[in-house]
Amino acid sequence: MASPQIRPLDLADEATAAAVFRIGRDSYAVEAGLIGFDGIPALRESLPEMRAQDLRWVGAVSGTGELTGFLAWEDRADGGVCIDRLCVAPAWFRRGIASLLLRHALTELFPGRPVEVTTGAANVPAVGLYERLGFDRGEDFSPAPGLRMASFTRAPAGA
Repeated sequence: MASPQIRPLDLADEATAAAVFRIGRDSYAVEAGLIGFDGIPALRESLPEMRAQDLRWVGAVSGTGELTGFLAWEDRADGGVCIDRLCVAPAWFRRGIASLLLRHALTELFPGRPVEVTTGAANVPAVGLYERLGFDRGEDFSPAPGLRMASFTRAPAGA
């Protein structure tokens, strides 16, 4: 099976937005189970609220045209990047989709820029992914009772 291709996503397109919304919901529901916290903001977000986010989006699209996962980020005024979401359709878990998306983003979309991301501290697969790809773990924090988040940063290459 050929590796999915990374493409920009246009959430103004109804079908694209619906696929992103569904994958996000399904993926965050799995994360909620992993971290024991169902108050993840994206789980409560409506489709119009998701589309209104000031984010840039790319997706991994299979050879049959199926969206398998996506990454969304915010460009910061200081030149850095904050990854807002990295989600994979559960049917595509453990096939390297998150790694493919993140590696593409780091090398093609924002090379040479500092990157920040957070995830549930108990989300072992996500924590491992960020550590494998050279992110440094910062302080854990608790934005809500019962929720512990892990923060990660990745300095630009050569910095």
